[in-house]
Amino acid sequence: MHSMRLTAVAATIALAACSNDKVTSPQPVPPAVTVTTATGNIAAKVDEFRSLLGPSNGATAGEQITGRREITWDGAGANPFDNKNDFPANFFNTNVKSGAIFTTGGTGFRNDSTDFAEVNASYATQFNFFSANKIFAPVGSNQMDQLFQVAGQPTPATTRGYGVVFSDVDVADKTVIEVFAQDGSLLGRFSAPVRSDAAGLSFLGVTFENPIIARVRITLGTGALAAGVNDITDGGTLDLVVLDNLIYGEPHKAF
Repeated sequence: MHSMRLTAVAATIALAACSNDKVTSPQPVPPAVTVTTATGNIAAKVDEFRSLLGPSNGATAGEQITGRREITWDGAGANPFDNKNDFPANFFNTNVKSGAIFTTGGTGFRNDSTDFAEVNASYATQFNFFSANKIFAPVGSNQMDQLFQVAGQPTPATTRGYGVVFSDVDVADKTVIEVFAQDGSLLGRFSAPVRSDAAGLSFLGVTFENPIIARVRITLGTGALAAGVNDITDGGTLDLVVLDNLIYGEPHKAF
Protein backbone atom coordinates (compact mmCIF):
# COMPACT_ATOMS: atom_id res chain seq x y z
CA MET A 1 0.00 0.00 0.00
CA HIS A 2 1.25 3.41 -0.84
CA SER A 3 0.64 7.00 -1.82
CA MET A 4 2.26 8.59 -4.80
CA ARG A 5 2.43 11.94 -6.50
CA LEU A 6 1.88 11.87 -10.25
CA THR A 7 2.90 14.78 -12.44
CA ALA A 8 2.38 15.14 -16.13
CA VAL A 9 5.28 14.74 -18.52
CA ALA A 10 6.02 17.99 -20.25
CA ALA A 11 4.56 18.09 -23.73
CA THR A 12 6.95 18.13 -26.68
CA ILE A 13 6.87 21.35 -28.64
CA ALA A 14 7.05 20.72 -32.36
CA LEU A 15 8.40 23.44 -34.61
CA ALA A 16 6.84 23.42 -38.02
CA ALA A 17 9.37 23.49 -40.85
CA CYS A 18 7.48 25.77 -43.17
CA SER A 19 8.06 29.13 -44.77
CA ASN A 20 5.98 31.11 -42.27
CA ASP A 21 7.74 29.54 -39.25
CA LYS A 22 4.44 28.52 -37.60
CA VAL A 23 4.82 26.89 -34.18
CA THR A 24 2.56 24.06 -33.08
CA SER A 25 1.15 24.80 -29.62
CA PRO A 26 2.11 22.36 -26.87
CA GLN A 27 -0.56 20.02 -25.54
CA PRO A 28 -2.14 21.09 -22.23
CA VAL A 29 -0.38 19.63 -19.21
CA PRO A 30 -2.77 17.48 -17.12
CA PRO A 31 -3.21 18.59 -13.51
CA ALA A 32 -1.07 16.89 -10.90
CA VAL A 33 -2.86 14.21 -8.90
CA THR A 34 -2.02 12.40 -5.66
CA VAL A 35 -3.08 8.74 -5.59
CA THR A 36 -3.54 6.90 -2.29
CA THR A 37 -4.01 3.12 -2.26
CA ALA A 38 -4.13 0.38 0.35
CA THR A 39 -5.11 -3.26 0.74
CA GLY A 40 -5.31 -5.53 3.75
CA ASN A 41 -5.37 -3.30 6.83
CA ILE A 42 -6.49 -0.11 5.09
CA ALA A 43 -7.42 1.99 8.13
CA ALA A 44 -4.22 4.07 8.30
CA LYS A 45 -4.32 4.97 4.61
CA VAL A 46 -8.01 5.86 4.80
CA ASP A 47 -7.21 8.22 7.67
CA GLU A 48 -4.33 9.66 5.67
CA PHE A 49 -6.70 10.35 2.79
CA ARG A 50 -9.22 11.98 5.11
CA SER A 51 -6.45 14.26 6.38
CA LEU A 52 -5.57 15.29 2.82
CA LEU A 53 -9.12 16.56 2.35
CA GLY A 54 -9.60 18.15 5.76
CA PRO A 55 -12.03 17.85 8.67
CA SER A 56 -15.41 16.21 8.33
CA ASN A 57 -18.37 18.46 7.56
CA GLY A 58 -20.85 15.71 8.37
CA ALA A 59 -24.27 16.47 6.89
CA THR A 60 -24.07 20.24 7.41
CA ALA A 61 -26.19 21.90 4.72
CA GLY A 62 -24.64 24.50 2.44
CA GLU A 63 -21.19 24.93 0.94
CA GLN A 64 -18.38 24.84 3.48
CA ILE A 65 -15.03 26.56 2.94
CA THR A 66 -12.95 23.41 3.27
CA GLY A 67 -13.12 19.84 4.56
CA ARG A 68 -14.72 16.63 3.39
CA ARG A 69 -17.90 14.57 3.23
CA GLU A 70 -18.17 10.84 3.88
CA ILE A 71 -20.88 8.27 3.16
CA THR A 72 -20.81 5.11 5.28
CA TRP A 73 -24.36 3.79 4.48
CA ASP A 74 -24.86 3.01 8.18
CA GLY A 75 -26.99 5.91 9.41
CA ALA A 76 -30.42 5.25 10.89
CA GLY A 77 -32.09 7.41 8.24
CA ALA A 78 -31.29 4.81 5.60
CA ASN A 79 -32.90 1.94 7.53
CA PRO A 80 -36.25 2.05 5.66
CA PHE A 81 -34.37 1.29 2.42
CA ASP A 82 -32.07 -1.44 3.71
CA ASN A 83 -31.92 -4.76 1.85
CA LYS A 84 -34.16 -3.58 -1.00
CA ASN A 85 -33.37 -2.55 -4.56
CA ASP A 86 -34.82 0.97 -4.42
CA PHE A 87 -32.32 3.02 -2.44
CA PRO A 88 -33.00 6.65 -3.50
CA ALA A 89 -30.36 8.02 -5.87
CA ASN A 90 -30.61 11.47 -4.25
CA PHE A 91 -30.78 10.31 -0.62
CA PHE A 92 -27.40 11.82 0.20
CA ASN A 93 -28.38 15.30 -0.83
CA THR A 94 -32.03 15.39 0.22
CA ASN A 95 -32.51 13.18 3.29
CA VAL A 96 -28.86 13.61 4.29
CA LYS A 97 -27.18 16.81 3.08
CA SER A 98 -23.90 15.46 1.69
CA GLY A 99 -23.88 16.73 -1.90
CA ALA A 100 -24.00 13.30 -3.62
CA ILE A 101 -26.27 12.16 -6.47
CA PHE A 102 -25.95 8.65 -7.96
CA THR A 103 -26.82 7.25 -11.37
CA THR A 104 -26.44 3.81 -12.93
CA GLY A 105 -27.19 1.98 -16.15
CA GLY A 106 -28.78 -0.72 -14.01
CA THR A 107 -32.16 -0.73 -12.32
CA GLY A 108 -31.34 0.86 -8.98
CA PHE A 109 -29.18 0.68 -5.87
CA ARG A 110 -29.05 -1.61 -2.84
CA ASN A 111 -27.92 -0.69 0.68
CA ASP A 112 -27.32 -4.06 2.34
CA SER A 113 -26.82 -5.19 5.94
CA THR A 114 -26.55 -8.92 5.13
CA ASP A 115 -23.38 -8.89 2.99
CA PHE A 116 -25.82 -9.36 0.08
CA ALA A 117 -26.64 -12.87 1.32
CA GLU A 118 -30.32 -12.26 0.54
CA VAL A 119 -29.34 -11.76 -3.11
CA ASN A 120 -27.15 -14.87 -3.20
CA ALA A 121 -26.34 -16.98 -0.15
CA SER A 122 -22.73 -17.43 -1.31
CA TYR A 123 -22.08 -13.70 -0.93
CA ALA A 124 -22.12 -14.01 2.87
CA THR A 125 -18.55 -15.32 2.70
CA GLN A 126 -17.40 -13.05 -0.13
CA PHE A 127 -17.98 -9.53 1.16
CA ASN A 128 -16.99 -7.63 4.26
CA PHE A 129 -17.61 -4.11 5.54
CA PHE A 130 -15.19 -1.38 6.61
CA SER A 131 -17.60 0.64 8.74
CA ALA A 132 -20.22 -1.59 10.37
CA ASN A 133 -22.24 -3.00 8.98
CA LYS A 134 -23.81 -1.97 5.64
CA ILE A 135 -22.32 -2.12 2.14
CA PHE A 136 -23.60 -0.87 -1.21
CA ALA A 137 -23.86 -1.76 -4.89
CA PRO A 138 -25.84 -0.86 -8.00
CA VAL A 139 -28.55 -3.32 -9.05
CA GLY A 140 -28.35 -4.90 -12.49
CA SER A 141 -25.00 -3.30 -13.31
CA ASN A 142 -21.44 -3.16 -12.05
CA GLN A 143 -21.12 0.56 -12.81
CA MET A 144 -22.38 3.66 -11.05
CA ASP A 145 -21.67 7.37 -11.31
CA GLN A 146 -21.56 10.00 -8.59
CA LEU A 147 -22.28 13.61 -9.40
CA PHE A 148 -21.82 16.45 -6.93
CA GLN A 149 -24.10 19.22 -5.73
CA VAL A 150 -23.77 21.88 -3.06
CA ALA A 151 -24.86 20.08 0.11
CA GLY A 152 -28.65 20.22 0.39
CA GLN A 153 -29.08 22.21 -2.84
CA PRO A 154 -29.73 21.26 -6.50
CA THR A 155 -26.64 23.29 -7.51
CA PRO A 156 -23.94 21.53 -9.58
CA ALA A 157 -20.64 21.31 -7.75
CA THR A 158 -17.09 20.04 -8.07
CA THR A 159 -14.67 18.46 -5.60
CA ARG A 160 -10.90 18.15 -5.30
CA GLY A 161 -10.68 14.57 -4.10
CA TYR A 162 -12.51 11.26 -4.12
CA GLY A 163 -11.91 7.89 -2.45
CA VAL A 164 -13.65 4.51 -2.23
CA VAL A 165 -13.40 1.49 0.06
CA PHE A 166 -13.95 -1.67 -2.01
CA SER A 167 -14.74 -5.20 -0.86
CA ASP A 168 -13.37 -8.32 -2.60
CA VAL A 169 -11.25 -7.04 -5.50
CA ASP A 170 -9.78 -10.22 -7.01
CA VAL A 171 -8.69 -9.15 -10.51
CA ALA A 172 -6.19 -6.37 -11.24
CA ASP A 173 -7.22 -3.29 -13.25
CA LYS A 174 -10.94 -4.15 -13.43
CA THR A 175 -12.18 -2.25 -10.37
CA VAL A 176 -11.53 1.37 -11.26
CA ILE A 177 -12.63 4.94 -10.74
CA GLU A 178 -12.67 7.43 -13.59
CA VAL A 179 -12.86 11.12 -12.75
CA PHE A 180 -14.25 13.75 -15.11
CA ALA A 181 -14.08 17.53 -15.30
CA GLN A 182 -17.08 19.82 -15.66
CA ASP A 183 -16.70 19.85 -19.45
CA GLY A 184 -16.87 16.06 -19.52
CA SER A 185 -13.18 15.50 -20.21
CA LEU A 186 -11.47 12.59 -18.48
CA LEU A 187 -9.06 13.66 -15.75
CA GLY A 188 -7.78 10.15 -15.07
CA ARG A 189 -8.52 6.45 -14.69
CA PHE A 190 -7.24 4.72 -11.55
CA SER A 191 -7.26 1.06 -10.47
CA ALA A 192 -7.99 -0.32 -7.01
CA PRO A 193 -5.44 -2.77 -5.61
CA VAL A 194 -6.28 -6.47 -5.41
CA ARG A 195 -7.27 -7.74 -1.97
CA SER A 196 -4.38 -9.13 0.08
CA ASP A 197 -6.05 -10.90 3.01
CA ALA A 198 -9.21 -12.62 4.19
CA ALA A 199 -10.87 -9.32 5.15
CA GLY A 200 -10.87 -8.48 1.46
CA LEU A 201 -10.76 -4.69 1.66
CA SER A 202 -9.04 -2.31 -0.75
CA PHE A 203 -8.87 1.48 -0.84
CA LEU A 204 -8.32 3.90 -3.70
CA GLY A 205 -8.34 7.69 -3.47
CA VAL A 206 -7.27 10.56 -5.71
CA THR A 207 -6.77 14.23 -4.87
CA PHE A 208 -6.09 17.32 -6.97
CA GLU A 209 -4.96 20.78 -5.91
CA ASN A 210 -8.27 22.37 -6.88
CA PRO A 211 -11.93 21.25 -7.01
CA ILE A 212 -12.05 20.07 -10.63
CA ILE A 213 -13.92 16.73 -10.33
CA ALA A 214 -17.53 17.04 -11.48
CA ARG A 215 -18.35 13.36 -11.92
CA VAL A 216 -16.89 10.01 -10.88
CA ARG A 217 -17.59 6.67 -12.55
CA ILE A 218 -17.04 3.57 -10.40
CA THR A 219 -16.61 0.19 -12.10
CA LEU A 220 -16.96 -2.74 -9.70
CA GLY A 221 -15.10 -5.80 -10.98
CA THR A 222 -16.37 -7.53 -14.10
CA GLY A 223 -20.05 -8.15 -13.46
CA ALA A 224 -23.19 -7.43 -11.45
CA LEU A 225 -24.47 -9.23 -8.37
CA ALA A 226 -27.37 -11.62 -8.98
CA ALA A 227 -28.93 -14.85 -7.79
CA GLY A 228 -27.00 -17.72 -9.34
CA VAL A 229 -23.98 -15.52 -10.19
CA ASN A 230 -20.98 -16.49 -8.07
CA ASP A 231 -17.63 -14.81 -7.61
CA ILE A 232 -14.56 -16.27 -9.34
CA THR A 233 -13.31 -17.45 -5.93
CA ASP A 234 -16.53 -19.43 -5.46
CA GLY A 235 -16.78 -21.25 -8.77
CA GLY A 236 -18.06 -18.36 -10.86
CA THR A 237 -16.59 -16.58 -13.89
CA LEU A 238 -16.91 -12.96 -12.73
CA ASP A 239 -15.03 -10.82 -10.24
CA LEU A 240 -17.85 -9.47 -8.05
CA VAL A 241 -17.04 -6.36 -6.04
CA VAL A 242 -19.09 -4.06 -3.78
CA LEU A 243 -18.23 -0.82 -2.01
CA ASP A 244 -18.35 0.68 1.43
CA ASN A 245 -17.23 4.17 2.45
CA LEU A 246 -17.15 7.00 -0.08
CA ILE A 247 -14.93 9.92 0.97
CA TYR A 248 -14.75 13.14 -1.03
CA GLY A 249 -13.76 16.77 -0.71
CA GLU A 250 -16.34 19.42 0.11
CA PRO A 251 -18.48 20.03 -3.02
CA HIS A 252 -18.03 23.61 -4.20
CA LYS A 253 -20.39 25.40 -6.56
CA ALA A 254 -19.31 24.81 -10.14
CA PHE A 255 -18.71 27.85 -12.34
